[in-house]
Amino acid sequence: MNSFVALLALLATLTSSVAAIESAAVPSPPPADGDVDYQIGGPYEPYAETEIVSRDRLDPPVPGLYNICYVNAFQTQAEDFDWWVNNHRNLLLKKDGEFVADSEWNEILLAIGTRNKRTALVEIVRPWIEQCATDGFDAVEFDNLDSWTRSENQLTRKDAKRYVRRLNAIAAAAGLASGQKNTPQLSKLKDNLGFSFAVAEECNRYRECARYTRHYGDSVIIIEYRRKDFNRACSKRPELSTVLRDRLVRPKDKAKHVYDTC
Repeated sequence: MNSFVALLALLATLTSSVAAIESAAVPSPPPADGDVDYQIGGPYEPYAETEIVSRDRLDPPVPGLYNICYVNAFQTQAEDFDWWVNNHRNLLLKKDGEFVADSEWNEILLAIGTRNKRTALVEIVRPWIEQCATDGFDAVEFDNLDSWTRSENQLTRKDAKRYVRRLNAIAAAAGLASGQKNTPQLSKLKDNLGFSFAVAEECNRYRECARYTRHYGDSVIIIEYRRKDFNRACSKRPELSTVLRDRLVRPKDKAKHVYDTC
């Protein structure tokens, strides 16, 4: 009897230990209602109240804050176009022999439409994600999740889902939480795709915020670029992390820099 009791005690201890390990391994989303700054246009000394900051993957995280690593995983950064053309031309989306571009930001869409190309792109983006973790970031946001909507019917929602699911698995393995960037039509799939929070640009302007909060609760970061939309955000959902920025998200030492929080 004593041996049986001891065995039960040992099993309980092992179960508790495994549960603790699994719990510790789950990346934590940003703190709800933490003051946030969106610095993807260039890093600068955060304002005193800042608790959460999003920065480009090539910029350093800020010690003591919750840091989100910005990765443009669905389109090229404009300054990296030559690198992509010289090294991975076949992974850039084309139609009728011409590159398909996001003309607003002068970015070329990545060709995520086949399994082989998604695999090749995943292996390019993988070290970017892992470097975010090595550098000390807490989470990652993959921009342009909705690139299929600008693809001139070359890509589908299913392509985006398959691709981002693999990226989020890499992020989780590296200890990073993943934030859904925009694309409210995918919010209900957050668990299936591997997201734990959302980063929503101008959801008040386009009346989309509820499509995020319905599934993410308070784990939604809002970026607005117009004062009236920002004021509406602060009035309707003051418990959410909301920031007003200029559209080019300029550093604070640049002209036309805009920053405010609720």
